[in-house]
Amino acid sequence: MRCVVLLSGGLDSATTLAIAVNECDEVHALSFDYGQRHSRELESAKRIARHYGVVHKIIRLDMRAVGGSALTDDIEVPERTLEEIENEIPVTYVPARNTIFLSYALGYAEVIDGDRIYIGVNALDYSGYPDCRPEYIKAFQEVARLGTKRGVEGRPIKIETPLINLTKAEIIKRGMELGVPYELTWSCYRGGEKACGRCDSCLLRLKGFMEAGYEDPLEYETYPDFYRRYLERRRW
Repeated sequence: MRCVVLLSGGLDSATTLAIAVNECDEVHALSFDYGQRHSRELESAKRIARHYGVVHKIIRLDMRAVGGSALTDDIEVPERTLEEIENEIPVTYVPARNTIFLSYALGYAEVIDGDRIYIGVNALDYSGYPDCRPEYIKAFQEVARLGTKRGVEGRPIKIETPLINLTKAEIIKRGMELGVPYELTWSCYRGGEKACGRCDSCLLRLKGFMEAGYEDPLEYETYPDFYRRYLERRRW
């Protein structure tokens, strides 16, 4: 079975790649240089792909031409509490990003005669993005069935979302079981030498490691209070 994995370089996509490597005979990782505010995640994607020895393609496109996101425009990355993250869609949402990425993956899968597309979307511990929900994936699966040669021929490409109903802690536990090199991943919305420890993505990542009972191997500029207290308890 031949599979395509969307690989951003973050924690979720690295875990998804590890799952696909265990389930597929041949894996192709697909990353996007879409005009995001830093290249750290792409460097992580390259290292993760090399770690697993999979085919890795980087597609370049310009989502800055569309704009509307703190990840593509000169808009300040927000710093919210965990409670605020649960209640609103932030400016780090990139309009139609997963639709565009999945469309490229669908085309690429057709070209290589791939059977599955893996995407690490998550509908529990996430920033509230609408294109990470099960109903969105279900709708895109119908697009894949109706809009491809394989689908018309009765061999639709399946969209796999192995993390969609897992908490961040459950994702990390699964990754630890699979030996995912989380030290190679990058989740921070900012592209500094160290992860910021303040953006939504850092908070959710650190909360996940804390609830899973592990220490995050990445270096951070600062830790939120809940994670600092967790480290203190671990080291007593």
